[in-house]
Amino acid sequence: MTKWIKKDANQVQVRTLAKRFELDLLSASILVRRGVTEPSDLLWFLEDDPRYLHNPFLFEGMEDAVDRIQNAIDDAEKVLVFGDRDVDGVTSTTLLVEALRELGLETSWKLPGQADPYGLSLAAVDAFAAEGGTLILTVDCGISNHAEIEHAASLGIDVIVVDHHLLKADAPPPALAVIDPKLEGSGYPFRDLAGCGVAWKLVSALKLARSGIYKQSIALLNVVPLPGSTLGADGGPPRDSYLVEAVRLTNLVETARIRETIVPGMIDFSSTRLLPFLQGRQILVWDADLQKRLFGKAFGPGVELECGDARDEIGQVIPQTRGMSLLRLREASKVGRYKAGDFEEIDALESLFVSAALRKAQWFGDDDLSRLQLVALGTIADIMPLRGENRIIVKKGLEALNKKPRPGLSELLVKTQLIGRKLGATEASWQLTPVINAAGRMGSAQTAAKLLLSQDPAEREALADELMAMNQERRRLGGLGWDLVYPLAKESLETHGGKLVVVGSAQINRGITGIIASRVASTFEVPAVVACFMPDGPVVASMRTARGFVLSAFLEQSADLFIDYGGHDAAAGFSLLPENWPAFLERAQGFSSFIELAEPDSTIAVDAELPHDWLRPDLTQTTERFEPYGEGNPPLVFMSKSVPISNAEIVGRQEKAHLKLTLDFGKHPWPALLWSGADRLDRDFSIHDRIDLVYKVTINRWNGQEQPQIEILDARRSGSVETAEAGAT
Repeated sequence: MTKWIKKDANQVQVRTLAKRFELDLLSASILVRRGVTEPSDLLWFLEDDPRYLHNPFLFEGMEDAVDRIQNAIDDAEKVLVFGDRDVDGVTSTTLLVEALRELGLETSWKLPGQADPYGLSLAAVDAFAAEGGTLILTVDCGISNHAEIEHAASLGIDVIVVDHHLLKADAPPPALAVIDPKLEGSGYPFRDLAGCGVAWKLVSALKLARSGIYKQSIALLNVVPLPGSTLGADGGPPRDSYLVEAVRLTNLVETARIRETIVPGMIDFSSTRLLPFLQGRQILVWDADLQKRLFGKAFGPGVELECGDARDEIGQVIPQTRGMSLLRLREASKVGRYKAGDFEEIDALESLFVSAALRKAQWFGDDDLSRLQLVALGTIADIMPLRGENRIIVKKGLEALNKKPRPGLSELLVKTQLIGRKLGATEASWQLTPVINAAGRMGSAQTAAKLLLSQDPAEREALADELMAMNQERRRLGGLGWDLVYPLAKESLETHGGKLVVVGSAQINRGITGIIASRVASTFEVPAVVACFMPDGPVVASMRTARGFVLSAFLEQSADLFIDYGGHDAAAGFSLLPENWPAFLERAQGFSSFIELAEPDSTIAVDAELPHDWLRPDLTQTTERFEPYGEGNPPLVFMSKSVPISNAEIVGRQEKAHLKLTLDFGKHPWPALLWSGADRLDRDFSIHDRIDLVYKVTINRWNGQEQPQIEILDARRSGSVETAEAGAT
C-alpha cells in the first residue's frame, strides 16, 4: 500500500519566509517542506532575471580561454569545435560554432559517428592538423582526453576543454584551459551546469570581453559616518568615526574586500590597509561630492580622494536610481533579500555597478535569448538538476522558445505539431528533445547540428524531415529491441540475485541501448546494463540506475577492462573489446552480491493538503511559480480529503483504459484523470463516493483551449485507510 507522507512544516518559519519574501502562505509552506529555506536557494525559485546568473569569469580558466580565442581572431586561425552525439553535445556544438563564426573565426565542427568512441579522437586531431588548424575546443567532452590533447600539443594545436563531466584521472588533461564546474578548484559556485550551459558561459565571457569592462581593475568605495563613541587621542570627549568600505572587481567579479573604522587624528591614511588596497585602480563612489567630504573628515584635509562618480552613469542606464541615496537604494534592493548576512551600502553599490555594466555591454540581448533555447533543451535532455541557476537558464530559454523559436527548432516544432503550444520542461523532455536525440542514436548527430546551424530555410525543412524519419525508425527499433531484451533481462535478473540486469546482443542497435536500459531499470527496479556487440568493433553499453544506486562504483571495479567509460551517477556508458565481455560478466556477477539498493519507493511526498475551497482555477499560478519541473524539482503534489465524485467515465483503449472523473470541490468542479485506472472504478470507489486523493494540478491544452485539470496519483475511498502524514497545510 502506497503511503502518502506530508512532512511537518514549521509554521514560524513559514510565516517568516512569507513576510520577508512577500509570499502567500501556501507557497511558503511548500518551500519549507522542500527544504528551500536559505535565501541563496530561494533566489532561484523566486526570481527569473538573468542578472542573478553567475559571472562566467568565476571560472579559473576563463580568462585564458578568452585570451586564446581573441588571439585566434586576430591571427585568422582555423578553429575546430568537437562535441558529442547527444542533445547536450549537439546544442553545445551549435551555440559555440555559431558564436565563433559571428566573431569572424573560420570554424569547423565535428561530432562522433555511431561507430566512433566518445570524446576527442586522435584521428580528428590528425585530420585537423592536416588542414592547418591550430585551436580545438571540446564541448561536452574532453576532460578525459589526456592522450589526445597531448598529441594535439605535439602538433602545435592548443586545446580548450569545455566540459561538465567528472575528472576520473589524478590531474586534468594538459589543455591550455579547462572549463568544467565539476573540476576541483574551478572557482565556479554551481557544479550542475550541462555541457551546453558551460559552453554558453564561454560565449557570454567572449561577449563581455569585447566590452569595455574586460580586465578592468575597479575599486568601489563608500564612507559612512558613525555616531560618536570613540575616545579622542588625548582622552577627551568622544569623536565621530567613519566606516570606510571598499571592494575590488575584475571582469565584474569581486576579488577582494576591505572594511576599516577610522577615527580622525588617530591614524594616517598612508598607514592604513586602504592605500595598498586602492592603489593603481580606478576608484568609483556614489555621490562623489559627499564621499570626498566624508573622506576628508576621516583623514584630514591633506588627503584628497581621487574618484569617479558612478551615480550619474548608473542613473543613465538604470533611470529609477536617479535622485536616490545609497542608503535608500540598499533598503530597496532585491539582491539584499537573498544575502545571508548583512547587506551594506557597499553591497548595494556593487550590485548597481554590475547591473549597469552588464546592461551597457548588452550582455543579455536577443542573441542570448536565441542561444538559451538550445541551453534549456540540452540541460533538460541531460537530466541536469533544475536547481540553482539552471532554473533561470531553463525558464528563460523555454520562454524564448515559446515566444520566438530559433531557426531549426521552429521547423521541428511544426513537424511535431508543437508550434503555438506552450512548452514546459516536462513537455520539452518528452516531445521535443527525443527527436533531436534520435539523430545521434541513429548514427547521424550531424543531421541535428546541421539543422540548428543552417541559414537556408529549404535546407532546414529537408533536415527536419530527415530527423523526423530517424525518430520514427528509433521508435521502431526500440519496440523490436524491447521484445528481444525483455526475456533476456528476466533471466539476467535471476542470475544476479534480483539486484542487477546485464544484457548484451549483436541484434541490439547501438543507438537504442540507452532507451532500452532506462526501460529495463524502470521495469525491474534495478540497475541495468544493455550492450550492443558492434560488427567488427567493440562492445558498446549503456547503463541506467535504479533505487539510489550510484553507477560510478560499478564502473570503477571494471575500469581496466574498458576502452573508455563515463557519464553521471544515474546514467553512464562504456565500451570494451569483445574478448573482455566474458570477464566483465564474471565481475558483474561477483559485484552484484555487494550491491545495496534502497527499498522500492512506495511513498508519495505531499507538498500541501488543500481544503476544498482552495481548489480554484488560479491555483495554477502557484504551480507555475515552481516551474520548471524536472530532476531535483518534481511537480507539486497536493492532497485533499473527502471529495465527492460527481461523474466518472472510462476513456482510452481497452487494454490501457483511463478513468476520467469530475470532482466536486464546491464552487469549482474539476475534471480529473487517473491514468490506466479504469479497473479501479467500482472496485476501490464508485460514483457519488467521497475519496481522499493525492494529485498534480496541470493544464489541459487542446485545440487552442486551456483548462486546469487534476492528474490523480492515488485515491482511496474516504475513511478506508489511515494516511501517513504530519503537520498542517
